[in-house]
Amino acid sequence: MTPAPDAMVVCQQVTKVFKDFWMRDRVRAVGGLTFDIRPREIFGLLGPNGSGKSTTIKLILGLLRPTSGRIALFGRAPSDVEVKRRIGYLPEESYLYGFLNARETLEYYAKLFEIDYRTRSRRIEELLDMLGLAGAQFRPVREYSKGMQRRIGIAQALINDPDLLILDEPTTGLDPIGTRQIKDLILELGRRGKTVLLSSHLLADVEDCVDRLIILYGGQKRAEGTCDDLLVSQSRTTIEADTLDEQTLAEIDRVIRQRSDGNKSITRVSKPRQSLEALFLQIVERAQSEQVATSGATAGGKTAAFLRAQDEPAEGEDLISRLTAEAPQAPADVVRAGTASHAETQAPPSGPDDSVISSLVTDEPAAKPPKAAPAAPTARPEAKPASDAVDRSVIGSLLGDEPPSDKPDSPGAPR
Repeated sequence: MTPAPDAMVVCQQVTKVFKDFWMRDRVRAVGGLTFDIRPREIFGLLGPNGSGKSTTIKLILGLLRPTSGRIALFGRAPSDVEVKRRIGYLPEESYLYGFLNARETLEYYAKLFEIDYRTRSRRIEELLDMLGLAGAQFRPVREYSKGMQRRIGIAQALINDPDLLILDEPTTGLDPIGTRQIKDLILELGRRGKTVLLSSHLLADVEDCVDRLIILYGGQKRAEGTCDDLLVSQSRTTIEADTLDEQTLAEIDRVIRQRSDGNKSITRVSKPRQSLEALFLQIVERAQSEQVATSGATAGGKTAAFLRAQDEPAEGEDLISRLTAEAPQAPADVVRAGTASHAETQAPPSGPDDSVISSLVTDEPAAKPPKAAPAAPTARPEAKPASDAVDRSVIGSLLGDEPPSDKPDSPGAPR
């Protein structure tokens, strides 16, 4: 099989053989496996226990090296560290630190991806609400049930908003509410354009979600295709109608026999039956509408904002953050020019001291205070008149560029 040119994950003739201490072949976990996962696809990896599903996932993640064959993620080798930022992984068993609570656990994983404080705080709030753990977020994880620990594991797989989400038995330990919620989340991620690899041996969980799947047995691929290709029966036809009486059913059966020369007939007549899951969810929803108290995980809130479709409008704090982050900064020289213009518009009418005022409101360094006038020499005993007590040379030094003069003002100098 030739992989698609834009495939996100490619496995070609992959084989993994585990050896014993003497390097003898002990277990052939995967043998000659070939498939690809395309962008924006929900891909199912099915099979009974021991069929090689978890081994295949670990080979894709680079946690194991294939004995032979080729694997590529985003066009690179699984060992390339750069591809890890684009992957979210939920292992088959939730390996969590029991002494941390839910919020601290998500903080830890968010810091591993170097997510900034503002973004990770918002995502943690949204994930805890989405998975129904907001009321138990400060309890140590070791006190959680297996289902609640599974929810935290799913949250850590989503904290980096991955392009490729790998879920290994995601519904293990979850109640029907959590199972239905995980299915809805997977479908929502698919609508958003995420690529999801879903591994499970619970066929009903996968049937509702996947676009395409393969079925493994003994580490080898036994079937591949869409659900319609593999599940739709071509030898039977189902007709669904309102309740019919016996006479009408007999008439329909007579017509079928007549048209088929007696080779075909009605084989079974039954009334529709709802699934046990649907009944369970109805009972739970009725109890929640009656506000019955519970100490376990709740049904959870809406899908986290950062996991929703990209065309949805930003709201609230996200919009404010985006607008403030995108506000252009004016250059420094423009700011100075604007400040000077504002000062000029606020200045009083022009007068004899306009240049002094302008020099004070501009960004130029302030003029040094004038030095004290030198003491009058003993050779000039005459005193200045009282009206001429101010030294004009000091004012001149402020208004002009010439240095102060030691000569007395001329009698005709303007005052």
